[in-house]
Amino acid sequence: MDDRLVEEFPVNWEDDDYVTRREFFRFMTLASGGLAVGSGAIAAWTTLSRSERSLDEVKVAAADQIPVGGSIAFEYPRKGDLCLLIHKEPGHFVAYSRRCTHLSCPVDYQPELKRLYCHCHNGAFSLEDGRVLQGPPPRPLPRILIQLRQDGIYAVGIAKGEV
Repeated sequence: MDDRLVEEFPVNWEDDDYVTRREFFRFMTLASGGLAVGSGAIAAWTTLSRSERSLDEVKVAAADQIPVGGSIAFEYPRKGDLCLLIHKEPGHFVAYSRRCTHLSCPVDYQPELKRLYCHCHNGAFSLEDGRVLQGPPPRPLPRILIQLRQDGIYAVGIAKGEV
């Protein structure tokens, strides 16, 4: 080893990798405490009722943009969260998440059968309330709350207990 290096960096190389028990337990206590606090925060956040979280309102479409029996895809509440707005009968619209509750495959509207259908595993959902009609989906589709206004149709939330 270069003598100049030893002079500039006087490290006892034999003790360089040595960690005392006190240092080890201090590190383990801090790491465990950090994990416990993080886990507690996540648990508190997930138990908070989703209905209490505020969601932004999003204009989906103009009422005359969707013909009776037609549908339009939109993203709500965040980008990438696919939803489907359906014009069931004159002046009556419904909206649901477009992700199948089985394995998150996209759900399509079948107007001739008046249902929402998942092609991946032959799952089907009721157009009336999103309940499972057939296939492996374990839960109904989450219903998107919508409001009809003068200037269009707005997504304003997700039905309680359906997120």
